[in-house]
Amino acid sequence: MASPPVKSVRRREFRNISPFDILGYRLPSGAWVSILHRISGVILFVLLPLLVWMFDQSLTSEYSYGRFTALFDGLLLFPGWLVKLVVLGGIWAFLHHLFAGVRHLVMDVFDSTITKKTGTASALAVFAVSIPLTLALGAKLFGLY
Repeated sequence: MASPPVKSVRRREFRNISPFDILGYRLPSGAWVSILHRISGVILFVLLPLLVWMFDQSLTSEYSYGRFTALFDGLLLFPGWLVKLVVLGGIWAFLHHLFAGVRHLVMDVFDSTITKKTGTASALAVFAVSIPLTLALGAKLFGLY
């Protein structure tokens, strides 16, 4: 007599996650600061030629300073508000990268005294400082005061 066919059980598949899967996870504030620290570093690297050009134009002469300020009225095909939005992204990237970098340096120096509570508090402090400063500088950039 023949034995009945064996039913194969499909094993659970484990795979690497994609960047879009991260939105489904509840990450702690320290992880968000770390991820945004990397993103802000990339933004600063990409915007570096624009930042160097803007710095050069703002300091070279009165004529070049006029060209620099005209940048915020529009650049080639881009309207002024879009240029200001890119500059605001650069401001956020700089401020977040600065404060998150200081946080990482402090955590490296005081490695033995860092707890989960202090790590969470320092991550929230990075957000509490960088976001209001970005909003204040953005309000100035867009002429609200």
